[in-house]
Amino acid sequence: MMNTDIAAPETPRDPQLIIRRASLSELPVIAALAYRIWPEAYGEIISETQISYMLEQSYAIAALERQFHSGNIFLIAFLQEEPVGFASYSSTPDPFVYKTHKLYVLPSIQKKGIGKTMLEAIFNNARLAGATAVQLNVNRNNKARFFYEKIGFRAVKEVDIPIGRDFFMNDYVMEKNISRGIISADGKE
Repeated sequence: MMNTDIAAPETPRDPQLIIRRASLSELPVIAALAYRIWPEAYGEIISETQISYMLEQSYAIAALERQFHSGNIFLIAFLQEEPVGFASYSSTPDPFVYKTHKLYVLPSIQKKGIGKTMLEAIFNNARLAGATAVQLNVNRNNKARFFYEKIGFRAVKEVDIPIGRDFFMNDYVMEKNISRGIISADGKE
């Protein structure tokens, strides 16, 4: 039961999993998920003060609304009708490259294919728009980097991005070639 406004993988891994495009009115759901996920995802990587600052900067409703209105497409993953994860992506000035800005799943249910299924939806939509690659940034100390490498992303450069209050995002820019056909949830084209 995938929403028709995204090119979702043909077969969800779990029949109870629904991934669909989020509406403006659902941004508070995304914010609530971020505030639940971030402390565990980043607690051993960056300071609590930086986590709080970044949540305020990126996940306050006004910030999410700005992202939404500037062209970011948000996806929400539901498992048994409960929101369990989200992603966002957009086109870039390069018409052949899309950018994944956010990809988060509740830590208690990671490793069940939800993040990968959201990425597959992003790949499919980017491919339909003519893109041949998807990029994302990941903190250089985040174990999520290994997940991205496992599904075909590779680090193309390191960046240190100042974000205010003397904080930096110390990231790898990772990229995956998506020039092949539409990918289903089971990884088949």
